[in-house]
Amino acid sequence: MRTTLLGAQTSLQSSPTQFVEMLRHGSMSVEWYAPEVVDLQQPHEQDELYVVVRGTGMFRNGNTTHPFGPGDVLFVPAGVEHRFFDFTADFGTWVIFYGTKGSEIQ
Repeated sequence: MRTTLLGAQTSLQSSPTQFVEMLRHGSMSVEWYAPEVVDLQQPHEQDELYVVVRGTGMFRNGNTTHPFGPGDVLFVPAGVEHRFFDFTADFGTWVIFYGTKGSEIQ
């Protein structure tokens, strides 16, 4: 399996949402996410990783808030409230969902 940033950006242009799924295998799914102005996400049922490709801004993960930029990897456990905010117009990130619903066993 393989996907590319260009393929993801092209697919997103024809999507009615701010994200598009690009790969899936078992419990793992990879999406390209590029919100416009406001991040409207709700907590997810699976653990997730964000791999920021472009843009900068702030990220709230539960009770913690910190800046983010290209090259950052952000982990969010299943069910935790999280949000990107004050992000630049060019912001885009890979999102990788994985594991069982309710989070991985530690």
